[in-house]
Amino acid sequence: MEQPEPAGAAAAPPGVRALLPPAELLRSRKGQLLLAESVLSFIIFICYIASSAASFMMAPLLEFLLAVFLFFAYASKLNEKFKGLYWPLTDFLRCVTAAIIYFAISIAAVSKYTDGASKAAGVFGFVATIVYAIDFYITFNDLVTFLKQGTSSPPEGDEDSDSDSD
Repeated sequence: MEQPEPAGAAAAPPGVRALLPPAELLRSRKGQLLLAESVLSFIIFICYIASSAASFMMAPLLEFLLAVFLFFAYASKLNEKFKGLYWPLTDFLRCVTAAIIYFAISIAAVSKYTDGASKAAGVFGFVATIVYAIDFYITFNDLVTFLKQGTSSPPEGDEDSDSDSD
């Protein structure tokens, strides 16, 4: 006779599951934008390594690392655990600087260099500029909403709290 399997035997082991981001983050707009930013930054980094414009490779590498850090910070809910750092403002400044930097180096890569990898990095850089611009626009709206509330927690945390400050 066969023994019945325990209830969680067919599921992935808990160690592997802990490495995966939660499904609600992947379905959220912020999670999708962070995932797109990290994928685009990695592709641009690889293109710059393969091109004659290798001097531009540091910007996509840093933006990739920052996007991956924020993706896992939101996945592990570090923004709720560390209240001392104002996460929306940090994210807004990251997105604004990334959009400006990607726009500038993409123009330089497309206009100055003639190899295909530089052109590809420039085109992906323009796409990344648009993705970062969308992200900073959405983050700016969250920032304005938070500042109008006058509370000390981000707008995602407490929509139901009563605030007496004006």
